[in-house]
Amino acid sequence: MSRHALPQGGVVVANLRNSIQPTPPELCGVLDAIATSVIWLDENGAVLHLNEPAEDLFGVSRGNAMGRSIRDLLKANVELDGVIARARAVGAQYSQRELPFEAGPGAAHRDLDVTVTPFDSPGQVGGVIVELADVTQHQRILRENALLTQLGGSRAMVRQLAHEIKNPLGGLRGAAQLLERQLRDPALHEYTTVIISEADRLAALVDALLGPGQPPRKEPVNIHELVQHVGHLLAAEAPTGVAIERDYDPSLPRLRLDRNHVIQALLNLGRNAIQAVGSHGRIVLRTRALTNASIGSRRYRVVASIQVEDDGPGVPTELKDTVFYPLVTGRQGGTGLGLAVAQDLVGRHDGLIEFDSRPGRTIFTILLPLDSHESSENT
Repeated sequence: MSRHALPQGGVVVANLRNSIQPTPPELCGVLDAIATSVIWLDENGAVLHLNEPAEDLFGVSRGNAMGRSIRDLLKANVELDGVIARARAVGAQYSQRELPFEAGPGAAHRDLDVTVTPFDSPGQVGGVIVELADVTQHQRILRENALLTQLGGSRAMVRQLAHEIKNPLGGLRGAAQLLERQLRDPALHEYTTVIISEADRLAALVDALLGPGQPPRKEPVNIHELVQHVGHLLAAEAPTGVAIERDYDPSLPRLRLDRNHVIQALLNLGRNAIQAVGSHGRIVLRTRALTNASIGSRRYRVVASIQVEDDGPGVPTELKDTVFYPLVTGRQGGTGLGLAVAQDLVGRHDGLIEFDSRPGRTIFTILLPLDSHESSENT
């Protein structure tokens, strides 16, 4: 879809504008029949009408919204307000894709395709109709499929690279040991010790890249006991000014998984969060049971969601597309392996790690299907 293409339902609004304009009650009936969120504003930006999807989007009833300024409903969504202002300024239809939107504090982040169409009813000049199509789920599926493709490609590349590195490292270490035996001056042993220790460090790095050699040993696990264990480990590592909170969903059933694999993945996410917040901050460990949820293009009846949220500065914009690649890091001295290894470990359970990040709120979410056999392809 091009930048100025209409989202779903936009053709209806465009046809309304080009046809003989109905009376307001007739127009309201047409707007109520549109599946996307639609708001009709007067020349001052006051709400004349909004349909039921718009009520759900903004979290406000029609009665409470009528007559209020659209800016009261938009709150901090200044970009959407700007799209409406531009359409008014040019006096023509204006569209923008994938506009970020938040209904309020704590509400889920959404992406909207927006179309603003000038529309004057009898006795009303300067009105506009704003149509908002929620494309969040579509964007999420695209993003998750990209992550799954990235995981498969990076896993194969890293394994090949790791094997190529590991063989010469063994020869390098052995040669340093032989050299050490031939050196009569003990002072020179310092240099061979450095070679051996650095070879060992690189070998450990390669082992981390290769990941566990055995498939997951799955068994029924109480996910909250596992998350609680990780919380205790993180609390012991975190500075005193970092608060670690828990928010658990008691309806989450036991999962069949490799306990050690998931603990390691969660620890990697939690340690990244600790590094992000620094000496003062807040980290939340959260669990939820998601019904009829998707992981990539596959839909599951129930998916376990384990989140690690922090209030740090967020993932740098330039790293958002590559943050799960091995050896990619935004931290000085970091190896860039934590997220790559975590994604690999979760992927061994048919799961996925996704993230949403902006300054002050970053959430990494582990998605694990309760039963990988009870799934279907999305249509």
